[in-house]
Amino acid sequence: MPKRQTKAKHVEEPEDIDELEDIDEGEESNFSECDSADEQNFLAGKDPDFELNSDEDWVPQSKKTRAEDPVSEEVEPVAETSGTRRGNGAARSRGRDRGRGRGRGRGRSRGRQESGDAAEGEPWLGTDIQDTIPPQPTFRPVRTPGPQLISAQYTILQLFQLFITRSILETVVANTNKFGSRHHESEWHTITIQDMYSYLAMLIYMGLFTARAIPDHWRQSRLHSPAFPSIIISEQKFSLISTAIHMSDPDNDQVNNSRRGTPQYDRLTKIKPMYEEMREVCKANFHPYQHVSVDERMVASRASVSFRRFMKDKPTKWGFKLFVLTDSSNGYTWDFFVYDGKGHIGAGNGLSYDSVMELVSTQHLGTGYKLYVDHFYTSPKLFCDLLQKKVWACGTIRASRIGFPKNSPGGLDNRSPRGTIRWLRDDPILFVQWKDTQDVQMCSTLHTAHADETIERRVKGPDGKWTSQDLPVPPAVKDYNTHMGGVDLSNVLHKTKKWYRSLFYHFIDIGIVNAFVLHKELAAQRGERPMTQNAFREELILQLTDSGAPTTVPKSSNVSLSGMHLPKHTVGDSTESRTRCKHCHQKTPVRCEFCDVALCFVPSRNCFFDWHQQNIQQ
Repeated sequence: MPKRQTKAKHVEEPEDIDELEDIDEGEESNFSECDSADEQNFLAGKDPDFELNSDEDWVPQSKKTRAEDPVSEEVEPVAETSGTRRGNGAARSRGRDRGRGRGRGRGRSRGRQESGDAAEGEPWLGTDIQDTIPPQPTFRPVRTPGPQLISAQYTILQLFQLFITRSILETVVANTNKFGSRHHESEWHTITIQDMYSYLAMLIYMGLFTARAIPDHWRQSRLHSPAFPSIIISEQKFSLISTAIHMSDPDNDQVNNSRRGTPQYDRLTKIKPMYEEMREVCKANFHPYQHVSVDERMVASRASVSFRRFMKDKPTKWGFKLFVLTDSSNGYTWDFFVYDGKGHIGAGNGLSYDSVMELVSTQHLGTGYKLYVDHFYTSPKLFCDLLQKKVWACGTIRASRIGFPKNSPGGLDNRSPRGTIRWLRDDPILFVQWKDTQDVQMCSTLHTAHADETIERRVKGPDGKWTSQDLPVPPAVKDYNTHMGGVDLSNVLHKTKKWYRSLFYHFIDIGIVNAFVLHKELAAQRGERPMTQNAFREELILQLTDSGAPTTVPKSSNVSLSGMHLPKHTVGDSTESRTRCKHCHQKTPVRCEFCDVALCFVPSRNCFFDWHQQNIQQ
């Protein structure tokens, strides 16, 4: 019996890791003697572990009940109370203790490892401890939030022209003509702003009505007979403008290319003129409300350039990364910049920190804003520096981020029930853990840790049935889900292999979405029901078409369909200007005025009548 007690002392693990350090040499010699005596008894055929009659109170470890196990009592998860510690032995699971081997050396090694992982700060708290309410911001914007317009009456085209201004189009038209005349000299015809309006109308049309290939929009057959694209612009002119479209001066491009490999080389030269003006007009025409968000936006592209990026969590995986500041209430793009892969912005605090600091300019925005970001940006340093600028912030945070108390005791574990809240305040920063389907970590400078707010979730019960339950939710999580978003509201207009064209199309799309936001704001001020975005785009196509080049617009909208299909001779000598007939493929000087299709119209071949009867539904 005395030997039995001695061995129990050897197996027992200390509650505090410091006890292991206080073991003196005498205790270690006792352990050694105990081990030697047990080995001698075992060799003699006497094993105290099998002599159950020698200790009536002894129960095998596997047969102990849960109530008899003091360790299991300490690790019971308590959802709404604080003080549950982890990592220092007080919250070890039974299975883990049995999985570790006996012996002085292994126990000492484990204690040192766990003490290195544990933080020496304050423990995580539960909802039984009341949190303070931080000072709330006083909203002082530089301008009155909302549209910054002179009048409340604007047409759809006029709203679009607030962003795709005449100045932008004149620059694009001049540079496109210069590039086209140099690289497509034999087939290039000088384009005008009216031609550009027709081109933009067709771009938006292709975003609404997709086809397997671009030429399919102009196909004339029983299966493909859309007449409207031929009204907007001809296939040949659309393809030619798409090939030559240029935002920058080709001469400046050549100078910049000569600097390749030097610090003076600018990767974004080809988009700079339109890029810089778009940023200015987006800020000028609207001022954000109090809730704003910063996130990345991906512009799809197949171009092979060094600053094309891959983001697995975005709907568009491959493309160009834009950092965007948007109004959380409506998705208005207020400011953005294209990431060229150099990471030269800011003061060297990291891309996530520097990008937020560049976009959140209190000089242009004002103070008292509430900013929402995701875990890519969130850090205690960023939030403290924003607070110095009088900008409050909230966002998800990675547990590995510097400053996050990941090793503080009492946090969530695998057995925490769904809806459990743990929090820790290190003024002015609040850290919150919330148990949903996964662990959610939040960081905020404007929220309290917990309140009476709930969220509905479907929970599987013990009987295997799913039921709806109201679970407690931290205010930071609820506000984040409400206000974070709106960055990816734009649509893809057209894909291309030239990187600068992809960004040109995206700038057009920013103008469309921002114009649509202004339309909704103005409609709300007048008490009217706004259009849907699809209806807005359709109306914009019609108004751009009416403002387009005269050669692509029908003479009168009151003429019947059959009346518009009239033959006309091409300008110039009838022999030199002949093209292949769409129907019989012989040369002809006649074209359909409405369809812009070459068709024979001679006594021996009336392809004009035959082709229209076959392809156009009267």
